[in-house]
Amino acid sequence: MVTSEHPFPSEVGGQVTRFVVDSGAVLQLVSGPYEVGAEHEILAPTLLRSQALSALHEAVARGELTADVARERLDRIRRLPIRLLGDAVLRRRAWDLADELGWASTYDAEYVALTQLQADALVTLDPALAAAVAGVVVTASLEDLG
Repeated sequence: MVTSEHPFPSEVGGQVTRFVVDSGAVLQLVSGPYEVGAEHEILAPTLLRSQALSALHEAVARGELTADVARERLDRIRRLPIRLLGDAVLRRRAWDLADELGWASTYDAEYVALTQLQADALVTLDPALAAAVAGVVVTASLEDLG
């Protein structure tokens, strides 16, 4: 369910489509029946590792997951072909985006900045984030990764 009027490049001429996935999307990706199509590349800022680790640890602390399940999901994340990026250009763009969007935190801005700089769409399960970046980047669903 791509929220754009334009098709992804992979739908026009067989080019690779690059998706930035946020931590919520990655956690769902490793806990569900989702697959990443060979014609797609997935990217994320380096902070994804820490956010996923913390989210899984918090789920264990709340009793929502066992430690074994959480660790298996961390292993699945590690095995995903995600290209993690975090250079100075990305950090600068995230800072500027956070200012432009009125955000105190730069965490979500890193995902949006990476989408602007290197990807075709942002995959997020957060409806508030998707609404906040409408018109800034294209958003997509987990199903679009297939």
